[in-house]
Amino acid sequence: MSKVRLTREQSRDQTRQRLLDAAQSIFLAKGFAAASVEDIAESAGYTRGAFYSNFTSKSELFLQLLRRDHEQVMAEMQAIFEEGATRAQMEARVLDYYGTIYRENRCFLLWMEGKLQAMRDPDFRAGYLACLRELREATTAYIRQFSERVGTPLPLPAEELAVGLLALSDGMQFNYSFDPQEVTAELTESVLRGFFRRIVFGDPQS
Repeated sequence: MSKVRLTREQSRDQTRQRLLDAAQSIFLAKGFAAASVEDIAESAGYTRGAFYSNFTSKSELFLQLLRRDHEQVMAEMQAIFEEGATRAQMEARVLDYYGTIYRENRCFLLWMEGKLQAMRDPDFRAGYLACLRELREATTAYIRQFSERVGTPLPLPAEELAVGLLALSDGMQFNYSFDPQEVTAELTESVLRGFFRRIVFGDPQS
């Protein structure tokens, strides 16, 4: 079977994805500050020149890596609202997603790394805050969409709920990542699910 020849655009996208994948592994292992462009390019199987043909800097690549994760999260959240789903089905999907998201903590640790870098670098901070703003706005929109679809009134403005839900998720993931003996998987899931049931669903039995 002959090898499929990639178009220029497909080849460029493949190169970018490989560089992003390599950067993710290296940032997790070394941290953003200690990782070099050469480390990333070599791990991905490319040259330094190939890196700069796709990204202007290590900071730009890091922001693109966070944006890629953000887009994946948004796609997963949108899947909850499939056409034809009943209220019970949507509630179950929401609880399953929000209650177990802490298990996928690799990119979460990158976001924590991003927070540290944003505190040190004003230029990076601008891009990082833009990513966070998009995440909050999208989460706010999904909370409103959920409320409208199931007919459940929100106890707080959607914007405030989005900030609270994201902060709680971050906090529980952080504690679970570093102290799983005390903040166990069962405790983490119970807190996340219980909070969502009580605050968003308005379930007094939670």
